[in-house]
Amino acid sequence: MIKLSFAMAMVAASAVSPVFGQEIPKVMAIGSSAPEFSLKGTDGKTHTLSSYADSKILCLIFTSNHCPDSVGAATRMEKIHQDYKDKGVAIVAVNSNNPEALTPDELGYSPYGDSFEEMAPFAAEYGWTFPYLYDGEAQSLATACGAQSTPHVFVFDADRKLRYTGRMDDGQRNKGEVDQSLLRDTLDAMLAGEEVKTPVTRSFGCSTKWLFKKANVAKDQENWEKKEVTVADLDEALAKKLRENGSKNVRLINFWSTTCGPCVAEFPDLVDTGRRFQNRPAEFISVSLDPADKREAVSKFLKSRHAAIPGPTAESLKEAGLSSNNFHWTGGNPDALAEAIDPEWTGALPHTVLISQDGKILWRHNGPIDVVEVRRQVLKGLE
Repeated sequence: MIKLSFAMAMVAASAVSPVFGQEIPKVMAIGSSAPEFSLKGTDGKTHTLSSYADSKILCLIFTSNHCPDSVGAATRMEKIHQDYKDKGVAIVAVNSNNPEALTPDELGYSPYGDSFEEMAPFAAEYGWTFPYLYDGEAQSLATACGAQSTPHVFVFDADRKLRYTGRMDDGQRNKGEVDQSLLRDTLDAMLAGEEVKTPVTRSFGCSTKWLFKKANVAKDQENWEKKEVTVADLDEALAKKLRENGSKNVRLINFWSTTCGPCVAEFPDLVDTGRRFQNRPAEFISVSLDPADKREAVSKFLKSRHAAIPGPTAESLKEAGLSSNNFHWTGGNPDALAEAIDPEWTGALPHTVLISQDGKILWRHNGPIDVVEVRRQVLKGLE
């Protein structure tokens, strides 16, 4: 077996690039030995290669929480585990993405990012009963295997020699069943003592988020913080227009104030949510309920939270006749605002609503948000 410690992983990485993976590690060859590993799992245990010594077949599936291809495959992964667990097959999922190597706009297809903390709720949402391991810090296992994308499958036999590598099936982002599963075909052949007919296929999906991509994220953030932050007056007529929508986007509207503690605390998550969905038909609109003469405080707050308009969103707002993504209620009695956008709103802050393209309220929430639930609701609105 190949013993690959953290130090050795770094040496391996430096062999292909001076900055951990500027060139992507190559996929390991058929017949290669399974690398040693020691990774923490969502079950609180440390998993090693020897943890699966009793399994006839070890299947490593490099996957993630955020990628639409991984999300599409999630239910099928559990089904394969259930169908083969009593036949001596160990299905093990591995998240090798570094969460700091993802720009916000790459996160618009799942309510979760790729941090270790988000792995357990993701696995629970899809009913996973197989191990889910985290390799995102050192990425030593992904480097040793040459995991290219999510999902990317590596199947090892009883001698822990690689017999298949590639995609799981041709389902891609489809969450349902598939007509043919390359992984099932591989497992069936190996269990029958036969050769795998197609031992190597391409793995299609989101690229592995290697550590070196953190530089791209830092540059993206730097550019974001340079963007202009605007705020416009909001009166009753414009409020009705916000509710009517009529754009191609679902519209997430948050009512807030600079003097509202929960509003201030949750606001960065809402800005981040707007950035996550910028390449999808969704937009985030903020509405301040600060007194009309407090524009300076409102503007200062929005600038400090970098509440700018994402590039793709700017065009859709322009098409909708909106001059900003941030508004300050200057229409007098806020009862008119409530009646225009959400008559069920009691006036308590913060308050958040999701509005469909044809002006229907898809979801509302009064009080501090659960940002994962907000993202889930936006995704539902995009279905």
